[in-house]
Amino acid sequence: MDNPTWMPNRTAWVDFILVGLFPRSRHPALLCLVLFGMLLMALSGNALLILLIRANTRLHTPMYFLISQLSLMDMVYISTTVPKMLMDQVTGENRISAPECGVQMFLYLTVVGSEFFLLAAMSYDRYVAICHPLRYPILMSHRVCLLLASGCWFLGSVDGFMLTPVTMTFPFCRSREIHHFFCEVPAVMKLSCSDTSLYEVLMYLCCVLMLLIPVTVISSSYTCILLTVLRINSAEGRKKALATCSSHMSVVLLFYGAAVYTYMLPSSYHTPKKDMVVSVFYTILTPVLNPLIYSLRNKDVTEALKKMRSVRPAFHDMVK
Repeated sequence: MDNPTWMPNRTAWVDFILVGLFPRSRHPALLCLVLFGMLLMALSGNALLILLIRANTRLHTPMYFLISQLSLMDMVYISTTVPKMLMDQVTGENRISAPECGVQMFLYLTVVGSEFFLLAAMSYDRYVAICHPLRYPILMSHRVCLLLASGCWFLGSVDGFMLTPVTMTFPFCRSREIHHFFCEVPAVMKLSCSDTSLYEVLMYLCCVLMLLIPVTVISSSYTCILLTVLRINSAEGRKKALATCSSHMSVVLLFYGAAVYTYMLPSSYHTPKKDMVVSVFYTILTPVLNPLIYSLRNKDVTEALKKMRSVRPAFHDMVK
């Protein structure tokens, strides 16, 4: 009973074991502390960005509505993986039950898929704002924004509903150890004792489609934006137009670069160590960096933050 996670012709699940991010580290407590700090930074940074967007009427625009959705996804994203990993490190209990693994996998796939499409929606927003400014209030109305956000969450959940049940119903009998710090599909599939080649091909095609559609929208949008910017006579106008896109392009490159490695490169390019490093990059670092990118490089957000900080002393003076 100790070796298999799922015994063929049996119906009893046995817990998986997550090897973790730093199983052989000499300073696990220090690394754990660093990860906890990054978790707090990601949650507080994204929560603050959402609060600023909701509290400041100047930020009640389609662009910032979509940014708030991105921050929400990042909060769900990092909360799905890091707290469990930190808890395992503190307690020394690296087990995760099959249902918990399935839930973690589903949430992770849903948020990743949703973020793919949301980044595409954000590029479309910038395209309309720069290329069709007079029609912007109509093409990006509040109703359209809600439909775009809802569509992104729905398409992401389709990815989760498609891949999670199939992955978790394979027989696992090679080992109970998942060489990862969370239940990611490629890491879990390596434990299967059945032939998964057909499923891996279908998963690859699904991931290509999930990436290809948003990448097509993003590349088309920015091609049109670039052509429009080149026709602007004013250097200041060109600079302002490009500035509104630079933050989004930074996030796109960070997120899609890691996703292409994980889901589109052949298995010969993958090792457990490389996979974990890349996963750290886009499951932990990206949620930390996104609010910094959109706040430090955005004049409206920094002004809203200064306004909030100036209101607090005034409020305390009134209370006194």
